[in-house]
Amino acid sequence: MKAVVITSPGGPEVLQLHQVDDPQIKDDEVLIKVAATAINRADTIQRQGKYPPPKGASEYLGLECSGTVEAVGSRVSRWKIGDQVCALLSGGGYAEKVAVPEAQVLPVPQGISFTDAAAFPEVACTVWSTIFMTSRLSPGETLLVHGGSSGIGTFAIQIAKHIGIRVFITAGSKEKLEACRDLGADVCINYKTEDFVARVKEETDGKGVDVILDCLGASYFQRNLDSLNFDGRLFIIGMMGGTKTEMNLPTLFAKRLTVQAAGLRYRTAENKAAIVNEVEKNVWPAIAAGKVKPIVYKVFPFSEAADAHKLIESSQHIGKILLVPS
Repeated sequence: MKAVVITSPGGPEVLQLHQVDDPQIKDDEVLIKVAATAINRADTIQRQGKYPPPKGASEYLGLECSGTVEAVGSRVSRWKIGDQVCALLSGGGYAEKVAVPEAQVLPVPQGISFTDAAAFPEVACTVWSTIFMTSRLSPGETLLVHGGSSGIGTFAIQIAKHIGIRVFITAGSKEKLEACRDLGADVCINYKTEDFVARVKEETDGKGVDVILDCLGASYFQRNLDSLNFDGRLFIIGMMGGTKTEMNLPTLFAKRLTVQAAGLRYRTAENKAAIVNEVEKNVWPAIAAGKVKPIVYKVFPFSEAADAHKLIESSQHIGKILLVPS
């Protein structure tokens, strides 16, 4: 098969399409012939040599895919050859075939194209496992999403609005703010020209929001705490703004705040299976009903993976960037 290979750690130019061996499936895995995969920020970090795949995972990039089941292991019961599916991966999506545990496979959502289905597994599992399963975001509460126009952000806006949440977002351009507003965001803040803490306080009568989904980390840490309501929850899923910071501990005590953080890739197979199961029960019906739609900015062939990485690192996109076999 062909796969996009990291020829050496570095910039986007190190990505090249090579002929490689097909993956071998285990008894509890299915082999998927990939129709599409999606670019995630984590891919760019792995390309730089800073985010190795978990032990036993594919060495190739790609944390999600859509495709057709081509083979099944001896202990696989749900899926059969020919099924059209999408899947949460630990790696391997940037290849023509990928092996994945049965429990991390999902049906292509009703009403969604085969290609666009690749835009959902990573964002759906990330958002649902963090702010809903862990932070217990509930109808009637308020949510602030940093990077509202990202793949994570555009999904979070839609699913939160569907559930009855008042949604605040930050973004850095008029175009991105308008896109978020069109998806249902209630309060759209340009972080380049506005103080998001002040705006959040203004829009909540000084209270703050109940939950924050943050991809920046250190650079926003104290300001996020200052933006939370009593019993507020901050969930950190990225460190684009740095890894080390200082905090004002009395803020936590005074407002009974909770700080949470997690990634998805290094979780156990059992934990991923539980998340995928919850996503299928809670998110897939919303997609089928048209309440949550795939936001796809551009589709590249595998042979142009370097250009796709340049685009995501430029932050000029809105929503997801997809790759399809050349």
